[in-house]
Amino acid sequence: ALPSIIQRALDPAAQHTNTPVRLLLCGSALSFMGGLLVGNAPLRGRAGLELVVPTLDFRLAAEFWEITDPRTALLTHAIVGGTPAYRREFTQGDAPAGPHDFDAWVTRAVLNPARPLFREARYLLAEEPQLHDTALYHSVLAAIAAGNAARGGIADYLGRKSTDLAHPLSVLQDIGMITHEADAFRRNRSAYRIAEPLIAFYHAVMRPAWGDLERPGRAPAVWRRAQSTFRSKVVGPHFEQVCREWARWHASPATHGGQVTRVGSGTVNDPAAKTSHEVDFAVHGETDSGRETLLAIGEAKWNEVMGKGHLERLQHIRALLTARGSATDVTRLQCYSGTGFTDELRHLAGNDPAIQLIDPVRLYHGD
Repeated sequence: ALPSIIQRALDPAAQHTNTPVRLLLCGSALSFMGGLLVGNAPLRGRAGLELVVPTLDFRLAAEFWEITDPRTALLTHAIVGGTPAYRREFTQGDAPAGPHDFDAWVTRAVLNPARPLFREARYLLAEEPQLHDTALYHSVLAAIAAGNAARGGIADYLGRKSTDLAHPLSVLQDIGMITHEADAFRRNRSAYRIAEPLIAFYHAVMRPAWGDLERPGRAPAVWRRAQSTFRSKVVGPHFEQVCREWARWHASPATHGGQVTRVGSGTVNDPAAKTSHEVDFAVHGETDSGRETLLAIGEAKWNEVMGKGHLERLQHIRALLTARGSATDVTRLQCYSGTGFTDELRHLAGNDPAIQLIDPVRLYHGD
């Protein structure tokens, strides 16, 4: 096998002279590359550097794609993510010129069967050596893309037992296709999310209309029909994830009222109303004594103007968390909107630093 051949070539006992030659092993299959250096692998102990190169975050991706309009940058990132190769090799340098050009760009660069990006989502799974039954893994990804985040929901969507999905979910997590995130408030709950935006876009928009998309000239009609699905199943969840990244890595301590240690999402029970509330953002930090504290909670709406009603919902959730000792009266309330805020909400936020309003401009340029 190739690793054994490389092992013999790099055997220190066989090297009689110093040489400036260095061997670089590069690959995109995370599970395969990671396996080269673990356990009893032939190359274990012979690596001088193990470097995992991440994709560009949403801010760097906007610069790389040379997109200055924040909404257009986020919409583009919701499809192609931060993979540098998609900028030139897969789209021939074609980028949306602005909001007016975004829909046309999708049809000519992403939904165009003559472009390499068209089939890339399928190839991403095909190149992983661990995936023997790609149909099963695509089905699991389709279930998550449809909005099923819990294992039980994924199982119901596929008509399978929950226990049958332990292995495929674990494999998809190992190869970096999905993430498994603990609930911010309930340790016994967790959520699965698709990590690669192109995969989510493929399963939500492209896969259901694959037959039409393979025929030239059908992309504009497919794209028009998919607008609602794109906003709810692709952009909405992606906007939430981008906002969580901003809250963790770009927002200043002054925005949250303290230094952040982790940002997640979760569910809060409301016993009196016999319901539960989804919390898009739960920003945790630490006190001077080292005790964890909830700095802020927030909600994100990509295609909706946020108003006083959204703030009152967050205030109610904060009261529930305060009653159980998880929050305080100074826990901040954050509204993230891709469309804007009512004048009333802006006025309230202007008079209360505990209310934070974050729009796409602030996501890309502020803290």
